[in-house]
Amino acid sequence: MSEKRVDKEKDFSQWFDSMLEQAQLVDSRYGIKGFVVYRANAMRICKRIYDMLGGELEAKGHQQVLFPLLIPFSSFKKESEHIKGFEDQVFIIREAGGEELEEKLVIRPTSETAIYPMYALWLRSYQDLPFKFYQAVAVYRRETRATRPLLRGREFLWIESHDVFASAQGGLDQVKEDLATCRRVFDDLGLAFIVAEREEFDRFPGADMSVAYDALLPDGHVLQVGTTHFLGQHFTKAYDVSFLDAAGERKTPYSTCFGPGVSRILAAVVATHGDNDGLVLPFGLSEFDVVVIPILYKGVEEKVNARAREVASTLKEKGYSVFLDDSDLTPGKKYFRWETKGVPVRVEIGQREAAQGTVTLFRRDTKKRMTVPADSLAEAIEALRHDILEQLRSRAWATLRERLVVVKDRASMLEASARLAIMKAPYCGARECADSIKEATGGYEVRGRDFEDGTRPKEGCVWCGRPAQRTVYLAKAF
Repeated sequence: MSEKRVDKEKDFSQWFDSMLEQAQLVDSRYGIKGFVVYRANAMRICKRIYDMLGGELEAKGHQQVLFPLLIPFSSFKKESEHIKGFEDQVFIIREAGGEELEEKLVIRPTSETAIYPMYALWLRSYQDLPFKFYQAVAVYRRETRATRPLLRGREFLWIESHDVFASAQGGLDQVKEDLATCRRVFDDLGLAFIVAEREEFDRFPGADMSVAYDALLPDGHVLQVGTTHFLGQHFTKAYDVSFLDAAGERKTPYSTCFGPGVSRILAAVVATHGDNDGLVLPFGLSEFDVVVIPILYKGVEEKVNARAREVASTLKEKGYSVFLDDSDLTPGKKYFRWETKGVPVRVEIGQREAAQGTVTLFRRDTKKRMTVPADSLAEAIEALRHDILEQLRSRAWATLRERLVVVKDRASMLEASARLAIMKAPYCGARECADSIKEATGGYEVRGRDFEDGTRPKEGCVWCGRPAQRTVYLAKAF
């Protein structure tokens, strides 16, 4: 009746791959390394994430646009730090229709080099500022490390906003706004995260400051799910973007970019909440919020089916996404199917429920059943909608806090790395210390300064003992 289940805690990698297949999220058999087919169940979740992020951005004054996929190579190479950061990752088109192109075309790895030439045409006056635009697209990077569906691909879905301001402070304020946008969306998805300002050697190419959200995976690795960058004047100067201020003087504006990764957010939702029986999703993400299952007994089939139809109709009228599973499958097979897909609530109606005017509710997150009067069903479902999300969020944060340890010296750091903990540690800021830590621990990276902790630690650097400049997160990144 059932497919083989994999233990998430014992073998997260195999479990994740099995979930992608069993929950019909993606298919990796497309035939090009690093590219997958997003199936309907995945795109339904991705669309919801896009809507959540887009809604937040538009509420803060962003407008949606769409730039071409292809970027002229002459435009791409104008910002030297940027091209240096991406030169090994870009896909380049050199011919079309069997003929060599006059100019090579870059397939978008990110869109600064496509957008700023147009901003130079659009922006005229200080009255045009701030410029706040975003697009919801796929980007393409030739990842040189091993690819994994959703976690690390060569094509991935994201939203990118590109904003321009008259002052540096306007850009820095936008970075904080971007972080708040991510926080609200991640809270609504039940995700836990750390927020780290990347070190200078780990910034987005061409940025003065990069801040990222990292989510925890069950195997102890972290996954970057969103970043925001203060670009200063690097791109606006390179692409001759300017404006006339109130005094009529021509000025160079400052800019930011924000890139929450929709593919990786989907991966984080699957990895964070899923269990050995399948996906676990909050309301609004799964194929249906509620599935109604009639449990038939000889002689009462019509009565049970009638009650099931009535319950499904009532919940639909209340605005929930509901499916009445009156198929010929056995109840057990139906349970297995919908638990795999992560439907938050199952309503079971059998002979007893039909006779007593009750329904039995099964909540996917805790796998617990409860019986409620039929006339209280809508109120019970609404309470579960809130409680399931709160429980998922609470569990995610509890897991992150359990894995997060504070270390003060090399010995405690090495001990924590052996058990795959995420660490907070005093750090001197030297690149050589970061490289040495990564080598000695088998991959632990300095993820960056704890963005919410601006104090300077009293202890010496966890690795070299020299005066520490800041407290940073240390973790293995996927």
